[in-house]
Formats: sequence, C-alpha cells, structure tokens
Amino acid sequence: MTIANSQKITAWEDVTGAVCNFRLAALLGWQDVAQRYRRSSVGAFWLTINMGVLIGALGLIFGTIFRSPMSEFLPFICVGLIMWGYYSQLINEGCLSFISNTETMLQLPLPFFTYVLRTWWRNSIILFHNIVIFPVVLLIFGKFINFNALLVIPAFFLISLNLLWMMVILSVICTRYRDLTQIIQNIMQVGMYVTPIMWMPHQLPTDKSILILDFNPFYHLISVIRDPLLGGTGTLLNWGVVLVMAGVGWTIALLFLNRFRSRVTYWL
Repeated sequence: MTIANSQKITAWEDVTGAVCNFRLAALLGWQDVAQRYRRSSVGAFWLTINMGVLIGALGLIFGTIFRSPMSEFLPFICVGLIMWGYYSQLINEGCLSFISNTETMLQLPLPFFTYVLRTWWRNSIILFHNIVIFPVVLLIFGKFINFNALLVIPAFFLISLNLLWMMVILSVICTRYRDLTQIIQNIMQVGMYVTPIMWMPHQLPTDKSILILDFNPFYHLISVIRDPLLGGTGTLLNWGVVLVMAGVGWTIALLFLNRFRSRVTYWL
C-alpha cells in the first residue's frame, strides 16, 4: 500500500501534507529527544554543558592565537559554533532521514517529508537548548543585544528553508547510495575550517576573502544569524544569497523528489 501510494502522490502534495500535519513530526521529534535523555536529571542540557565547555576552550585558545579581544571573539565563536553544530547535525542526520525510519515508511502511508521535518524539529529543540549560552556570554562581558536581533526571526526561517531542501535531496540520494553519508560527514568536517567559525572574516587577506567567503554558502547562512545577534544586520549579499538559495534549492528539491519519490521505498 505504501509503495502504491508513493507512486501516486506528487512531491508538492507530499511536502504540503507533511507541513499541514506538522504536529505529528513535532511529536516524533520531541519523543526522540525525550527518549534519548530519559532518566537523566539534566536531560538535553548535557549537550548545552558540552557546548559551553567547547566554546570556552576554543574561544580561549583561538582568541589567544589570533590575538583578538576576548570580549569580541568569544561571542563571535559562541554563535558560530552553536549554529555550525546545528547545520552539520541537520545535514548529517538528514542523510539518514529515510533510512532510520525504514520500518515506519514501509508500513504507514505518511508523507516522506514528515521524516525530514522530524529530523529538523529534533535538532531545532537542541539548538534552542544551546542558544541559552549566548546571553550568558554577553552578560560576562557586560554586553547586550539591540533591535537588530529581531532579524534573527526571518533569518531562522530562511536558513530552515535552505536546510530542509538540502535534507530532502540528501535523504533521497543517501537512501540509494549509502556510502555517500560518510562523504557528506567528511565534507562538513572540512567545511568548519573553511568557514569563519573559529576565525574572523577580517583576518583573511583581501585577495582570498572573495573565494573563501563569497562563494561559501555556509558563510552566508551563518552571517544572517550571527551578525544580528552581534549588533549588525548582515550584508545585502548575505541575505541575497540565502534568498536565492532557498528559491532555487526548493525548485530543484521538488523536481528531484517528484522524480525519485516512487523509488525510495524500493531502495530501503
């Protein structure tokens, strides 16, 4: 029944059906987090503690190496590490969105996008736990956010749109080619070092910044969130790239899912 349904439903119907029934994906994602930390007195805040220790250690080390004022560098690396952890976890787990739900997909005729939303919501819950570190860092240095921080709301919406279309494409491809998951994980590890997470953009030589920054999509995805939290707004290039990526990416993702949706259950 599931295979027959997968052949009839279009990608657009699949996505809209999952979004309209988002409560199911949210419930499943919340259950994943709750089950992982069941019987733990601290729960998901263990991840927050680990992230806080990592931010403090790397901030001290790299801030000293680059001779950056700690009051500027620590908030910078704090937002960068939290958001990069969110991006990389979503993309890595997005590769397995269908594979990790094989039994459910073969038994229940749910929209495939529900499983992608489940992964997104689970990691978003963890992001909301980790982001509490940032105001603590600001308070340590006596800093406060301004009204530019409100730009985080549309920025989070845009980066979620971008990450979701990436997850849709990767979940289909990785279901067919299982080894690709390891390749994606390696790419994300390397990506952390070529994206300004532990170093600041102005530290790059001018002739290298265009190649490493302007052509790095994750730099723009990080900047539209990090800059407003640090008092800026992000450049028009940052916002423009993120908007174009969302539009073009979702067009490709819908065409891709529409083309291969009927084959996914055969590949599981």
